[in-house]
Amino acid sequence: MNTLSYETVSANKTTVNKEWVLIDAEGAVLGRLASTIASMLRGKHKTNFTPHVDCGDNVIVINAEKVVLTGEKLLKKEYVRHTGYPGGQRFTSAQKMLSENPTRLVEYAVKGMLPKNRLGSALFRNLYIYKGTSHPHEAQKPRKIEL
Repeated sequence: MNTLSYETVSANKTTVNKEWVLIDAEGAVLGRLASTIASMLRGKHKTNFTPHVDCGDNVIVINAEKVVLTGEKLLKKEYVRHTGYPGGQRFTSAQKMLSENPTRLVEYAVKGMLPKNRLGSALFRNLYIYKGTSHPHEAQKPRKIEL
């Protein structure tokens, strides 16, 4: 057996095949939806996955306001931010965030599952989240994914 014929194929910026994918978030559980999106953004579902390269797909999420949180998370889960001033810690419940800006709720869930470096920032830019069913990416002919 010729063992020299086995070569590890490593993807790079020129050899990556990026696709456009559409995901409908209606009735989807937030955490499960976010882990699927993060995996697709990262490119882990592809055979030529390379950890240090942006080889994932461009993901479009519609119906962000119809996402579901299980248990009592809708009432008890809190998101924390800081204004930068002393005593500037602000808390927002998941219920308030879902009613005011549901796209941010999905963004936070997905961003927490991506790498915390420059690659993670680049991957996050491939995510497009919209409230409602319409989106401006019809020209890219996105492939619909069923969860």
